[in-house]
Amino acid sequence: MFCFSRRCKIAAAGGRDYNAISPPFSFPAIPMVARLVISLVVLLVVAVRAGQAVEQGFAPAEIEFFEKRVRPILASRCYECHSTAKGKKQGGLLLDDRIAIVAGGDSGPAATSGEPDKSLLIEAVRYDPAGFQMPPTGKLPAAEIETLAEWVKRGLPHPTAAAAKTATKQIDLVAGRQHWAFQPLREQPLPVGLVQGNRIDSFLDGKRSQYGLKTSPPADARTLFRRASFDLLGLPPAEPELKQLPDGVPFEIQYEEYLDRLLASPHYGERWGRYWLDLARYADVLESWREGEGQPWRYRDWVVQALNRDVPYDLFVQQQLAADLLPDSQPTDYAALGFLGLSPSYWKELKLDHQVIKQVVAEEWEEKLDALGSTFLGLTIACARCHDHKFDPITTHDYYALAGVLASVREADRPLLPPEQAAPALAARAKAKALEAKIKPLAAKSKPTDEERSELTKLQTELTAIKQTPHFDLAIACGMVDAALHVLPSGKNATRLDYKAGEAQDVALHIRGNPARTAAVVPRRFLSVLSTDSSQPFRQGSGRLELARALVNEGGSLAARVIVNRVWKHHFGRGIVETPSNFGLQGAPPSHPELLEDLAARFVAQGWSLKWLHREIMTSAAYQQSSRRDPEQFAIDPENQWLWRMTPRRLDVESWRDSLLMVAGELDESVGGPPIELSQMTNRRRTVYGLVKRRELSELLRLFDFPDPVASAAQREPTITPLQQLFVLNSPFFETQSRLLVEKVAAATPTEAERLQLVHGRLFQRTATKAEIELGSQFLQQLRGGGVAAGEAWRQYLHVLLASNEFLFVD
Repeated sequence: MFCFSRRCKIAAAGGRDYNAISPPFSFPAIPMVARLVISLVVLLVVAVRAGQAVEQGFAPAEIEFFEKRVRPILASRCYECHSTAKGKKQGGLLLDDRIAIVAGGDSGPAATSGEPDKSLLIEAVRYDPAGFQMPPTGKLPAAEIETLAEWVKRGLPHPTAAAAKTATKQIDLVAGRQHWAFQPLREQPLPVGLVQGNRIDSFLDGKRSQYGLKTSPPADARTLFRRASFDLLGLPPAEPELKQLPDGVPFEIQYEEYLDRLLASPHYGERWGRYWLDLARYADVLESWREGEGQPWRYRDWVVQALNRDVPYDLFVQQQLAADLLPDSQPTDYAALGFLGLSPSYWKELKLDHQVIKQVVAEEWEEKLDALGSTFLGLTIACARCHDHKFDPITTHDYYALAGVLASVREADRPLLPPEQAAPALAARAKAKALEAKIKPLAAKSKPTDEERSELTKLQTELTAIKQTPHFDLAIACGMVDAALHVLPSGKNATRLDYKAGEAQDVALHIRGNPARTAAVVPRRFLSVLSTDSSQPFRQGSGRLELARALVNEGGSLAARVIVNRVWKHHFGRGIVETPSNFGLQGAPPSHPELLEDLAARFVAQGWSLKWLHREIMTSAAYQQSSRRDPEQFAIDPENQWLWRMTPRRLDVESWRDSLLMVAGELDESVGGPPIELSQMTNRRRTVYGLVKRRELSELLRLFDFPDPVASAAQREPTITPLQQLFVLNSPFFETQSRLLVEKVAAATPTEAERLQLVHGRLFQRTATKAEIELGSQFLQQLRGGGVAAGEAWRQYLHVLLASNEFLFVD
């Protein structure tokens, strides 16, 4: 790609030979040995600086960014002239090794970590008129240039030299299967002498004892009930629930009965369904070029209902890939197909050459495989698109074996009725659509003729009759059907997409990820490292059903570990594995491996019940402990890795907004249905039903760390920004809720002291202290003394309480 030779550098500098310029210092008088020593020291310093970042290592997400986004560009555009594998080092430059990139070629470092504008590599690909212009075959697409610039800005994340060397070897599947995450599950023996009622605590105590730590005292009833309610429902507990705790009944029994009530609530599915929707990159408003009448929110409602019914997780997984092919599924379950049916799609301009469109289609396969692998298996399968995975035992053949499944399905509307009922309704809807197209121009005429008026009346009558067809307004979800896609040329520099309904196909391996350069066709099958017989291909249609079953059978141990870790992370704020969507060799190792194995094995033995898993975690002493900060223990484990206390956590945007509506007495608790814009002041529904646009998030969601629905999100990254504070202070939504709360409080109690107590009970589920009562009274008196009306004074006081940390955080 680059030829940073001395001659090129002279030309780029306007003919001036910088190597011929005298240095600012010279040492002719220094003995030769001394000069040699100085030169060696200088070279050592350069080498150390060049290798520093490699020695420090990069986060798995950064390495994944390189493997998925950067390496394919370098492989297709640069390695032909600048790689060890090709044996070419034009201009003295290699681009397949980070140290070599930083050290550079004949013209100096190719890239300066963190500074794309000061990097020769970026200068060259941008075709700087006064500098280098590479590759010589033509300027790269803008997206590729931006990716390379982003890579440099991130600090040139790259596998370490040792890892890269290992990655060049052929993948050893036998050795790869020895990785802990690929082992069969089995319950673990409890640590000797630490047997307790809940097995979780035995494993945690065993770890704590190694570091001189112990469990914090149990949280009080109010704190624990509030914590459990937010965790399972995303809502604060109703204050009467805490006041009506029966006397004489052991607290343990009261607490477990409370958990059972929470798990039976329809709001449980709304809370935990939202976590799943983050992984499924769910959106209500999809790309503008998508066709069909499917309603995306049908998938959201299916997820909520499935979790409320405690559908076994292994079935939950299978239904999202093959609900229409499973023997016992009902038509209403076809909405589950939205996991792939709602995937991000890319515009296919058919006026472009078919090779360009093949590349777009290949990008869609990669996106789907990335979401599928990371969500269900915690594996970065997409990293094997251009080459064998650099770290995990996943081959390029594995990638294209799975890509064949995706090449054999098509996004399609799926009616949620049996075919015999859906068919006449769909036919009627098609006729109605055609009639409406005829009616529209006639109805728009300001002075229609008698003949046109007669025709309009006739068409409207016919339309009314057609709309009486049974199930005319049937529910339609966004799903998929088996259909092989063939991207074909259509004349000169144009493309035709040919879907073969009901057919399946295997795809050829793309050399370096380029669909224009193909190798052998790869039969559809499951991942070799997880298969008992990797030579057994999929034979049932597209292979969706076989893939779905393989995920929870051959891949069942891994799938169980991944979902157990996700649930654990949401309850404790950190996972046993801190990379929840990467259980591969570059993922974080488990902090409590025996605990994860034991809990996952028991989860499977309990029928893959997520509600059982919640109950098991939440009845542990670890979950019920207080968040009290012990200075001595904090000094040993400041990040609370060994869970010697509970860590206070900030509410996510959904729980926060829903709580505001709830304490103001405005929350609409109805379950399911079409989405509503969150910006509408009349929207009183839970935030999970707020409208999510794939390409344009609402202001509220964007400000408060909602994940981008264009990619699967394993976790949210909390931020604290001035814009968040300004929203709290000035938004009409906040002002409205505080005003409505004033009305509820004023109507409920006559005296100021009683109102202050009522407010604290309603917002924080506790009684106000004497100091809080006095402070509240002083605040109100000061405002009223300054001429503020009584109602407005109360509104400002409640606004302050709603903006407080105690309302925003759960302890």
